[in-house]
This record gives sequence, structure tokens and C-alpha cells, in this order.
Amino acid sequence: MNTINTLQMPQAVALPPPPTANGAAAGPSFKELLVDSIQQVNTMQLEADQAVETLFTGGDVNPAEVLTAVQKADLAFRLTMQMRNKLMDVYQEIKDIRI
Repeated sequence: MNTINTLQMPQAVALPPPPTANGAAAGPSFKELLVDSIQQVNTMQLEADQAVETLFTGGDVNPAEVLTAVQKADLAFRLTMQMRNKLMDVYQEIKDIRI
């Protein structure tokens, strides 16, 4: 008899805390989040490069893991570029607003 697996709902994303009375946010700033995400993408790319180098030099590494690392780094980079493009579009729209 076949059973149907129930779908699990994704976990809710925690929103940053609201600004305090003096206007300062209690969580990390936008700049910190942006720099951290860029560093994570860079780390993924460096790890993928190291895995490819190890594979090509005959090291003991699983080719499937190398492919996965390269694809993850590529996807993270593409996502970062899309975020950059959207931010630039928003900047251009704000810049074009006439006061």
C-alpha cells in the first residue's frame, strides 16, 4: 500500500527587528548584510576553484562533488548579479524622480 508523503511548509523567514526610538536598527545594517553575502559568494567560488584544481591534478576528490561545488558557486554568483541589477534599476528610478 502506498502512502502519500505530506508536504512540509518552508520555515518562515525572520524579519529584522524594527528600528529603535532613535532610528538605529538593532540588527545588522544593510551594508553588513551585503558585504557578508558577497564574501559568502567569494568563498563558494574559491572552494569550487580549489576542488577543480584538485580534480585536475589527480587528487582524491569525487567528481560529482566538484560539479556540485561549481554549480553552487555559479548559481550564487548569478543570484548576486541579479540582485545587483535590481538594485541598480531601483537606483536609476530614484535618481529619475523629479522633485
